[in-house]
Amino acid sequence: MEKIIKAEIKHLDEFAELFNSYRIFYRQESNLEKGKAFLRDRIINEESHTFLAIEDGKAVGFAQLYSLYHYKTLQRQWLLSDLFVSPNYRGRGLSVMLIDKCKTLCYETGACGLLLETEKTNDIGNQLYPRCGFEVDAEHNYYNWWKDVIK
Repeated sequence: MEKIIKAEIKHLDEFAELFNSYRIFYRQESNLEKGKAFLRDRIINEESHTFLAIEDGKAVGFAQLYSLYHYKTLQRQWLLSDLFVSPNYRGRGLSVMLIDKCKTLCYETGACGLLLETEKTNDIGNQLYPRCGFEVDAEHNYYNWWKDVIK
C-alpha cells in the first residue's frame, strides 16, 4: 500500500539515496554525502517542503517544493523544484499522487498554484504535467545566471 508523507529528519538517509539518484538522472556526479548535507539543511531550516512516496515500507519517490511569491496574484506560489520516482516503482501513479499532495499544499497554505520547469527532453515529465493540469507558459522565457559554471 502506498502513501505520501511529509519528509522529516528521520527520513534523511532514504531521502538522500533518492535525491542522489535524481541528480544522477540529470547527469550530475554521484555525491551522496553532499546531497545528504544539502537535504539536512533544507529540513532543519524549514527551507523546503518535501513529500515522500512510501511503498513496500520504504521511500521510493519524492517531491520537493520551495516557496516563492507571485507578483500578479500577490500570493505565495510553490516551486515544484524536484520530482522523482525510483525506476522500479514508475508506472504506478506515484508521481500523480505526489503532485496531488503538492496541490493540496497550495490549498492549505493559500498559495495561488505551482510552478515547475523540466528539460525539453524529459518526455515522461512533458507528458505527465499536462495530464495533471499544468500548462506550458509560452509567454515567458526563463534565464539563468550562474556565478560559477554548472555542468
